[in-house]
Amino acid sequence: MPKLDFSTYDSKGFYDEMFDENNAVRPNYKLFLERLEKMSLRKLNQLQHATDRSQLSLGMTFNVYNDNQGVERILHLDIIPRIINNKEWNHLEKGLQQRIRALNMFIQDIYNDQNVLKDKIIPKEMVFSSVSYLKELEGFKPPKDVWCHITGSDLIKGGDGQYYVLEDNLRCPSGVSYMLENREILKRTFPELFEKLDVKPVYNYTHILRDTLESLSEVDNPTVVVLTPGTYNSAYFEHSYLAQQMGAELVEGRDLIVKNDIVYMITTHGLQRVDVIYRRVDDDFIDPEVFNKNSLLGTPGLFRAYLKGNVVLVNAPGTGVVDDKAVYAYIPRIIKYYLGEDMILPNVKTYICAEESDRKYVIENIHNLVVKQTDASGGYGMLIGPKSTKAEQQEFITKIKQKPRNYIAQPMINLSRVPTITDDTIEGRHVDLRPYALYGDDIKIIPGALTRVALKKGSIVVNSSQGGGSKDTWVLNS
Repeated sequence: MPKLDFSTYDSKGFYDEMFDENNAVRPNYKLFLERLEKMSLRKLNQLQHATDRSQLSLGMTFNVYNDNQGVERILHLDIIPRIINNKEWNHLEKGLQQRIRALNMFIQDIYNDQNVLKDKIIPKEMVFSSVSYLKELEGFKPPKDVWCHITGSDLIKGGDGQYYVLEDNLRCPSGVSYMLENREILKRTFPELFEKLDVKPVYNYTHILRDTLESLSEVDNPTVVVLTPGTYNSAYFEHSYLAQQMGAELVEGRDLIVKNDIVYMITTHGLQRVDVIYRRVDDDFIDPEVFNKNSLLGTPGLFRAYLKGNVVLVNAPGTGVVDDKAVYAYIPRIIKYYLGEDMILPNVKTYICAEESDRKYVIENIHNLVVKQTDASGGYGMLIGPKSTKAEQQEFITKIKQKPRNYIAQPMINLSRVPTITDDTIEGRHVDLRPYALYGDDIKIIPGALTRVALKKGSIVVNSSQGGGSKDTWVLNS
């Protein structure tokens, strides 16, 4: 059986994580490549099929809301990992800690003293017009002044080999269960390589998460629950997985009740007080008394109990204002304002359509830009200019003119690539990186990440809802 041969692998035109521009293997991939070259493509495909079966047996599936077939899918795990050396990871870690610390200070400020608005670092209308800004939280401070307890920022690496932050996810960042399960599967697929490469472990994420949640409560041995929208939510696998791994109860809104501004869980033994809620329900749906009146996902009175300090909500409501893609453009100024430091991990150049000069530039150059809806996620509400039609471009120009606040634009960046198994060969596919940070007494960055991969040839859209897959991310100790 012929062995794998990478002599014809194309690494030109993009930054490739495994090979440099001369097709020479990068040092962090040397041992892994040696292992691959001892295998045939048939053997590699057999390992890949075994991985697909493992994902199904573990229930690692998700639903796509706009899929009329209602079919559960696996988040396809490609077994060629992304490998990051220790020096590169340390740079990412410092940059993320800096960013999260500044963003937390920003959220605290806009709901309290609002100095950042008074000093005109960011236009106040940009904050107050955000759909995620909650006026009900003005004057409120959460336990230990921490708002963004769990963060999953999306990073990309451009053709220059430089990391950029593409967007922040502070509301209910998802995907960490896939990072953890991907690791368990890959350890069984390439067991000998983990020891040889000295890969940093990620298995203790749920222990750190539990410690982080408990640290936010003044109660000894607090009761922690995971609040899920229910079995039909696309990320239900993750909700149940994290609850099980933490030893916490998985609850829906109907399983909770508020009495005298205290939250209780309804159990077969009566009511049990709840101290910390790791919520996977969006702000609009957590309490029908305050937000969406028709919500059946939350619990009446929950927000009132939170404001009175009788329960901790993680992440804190109102953090989504930072996820707003228009606010994202001001983060370099925000970091400088609060920390007096230059940004370690740069943003992608961003044009704000609410500003006249930027809007004019975007409309004139829309064919070269990526246009994004400021309050959308999951790859929706987006135009990739160089791959779009004239009609699609005109549609977005009309939308921008009607509601300029709702759109930003960025230059198209050639995302880095990692070799990926296709039906009959191995080809480079574009990837991004979602590391996870936990903020309790301090900020801990888990030494691994969810690498999302665009499985369609030439595509730069990595979202699972748009046909993307995943890779395990190996961070080396050296």
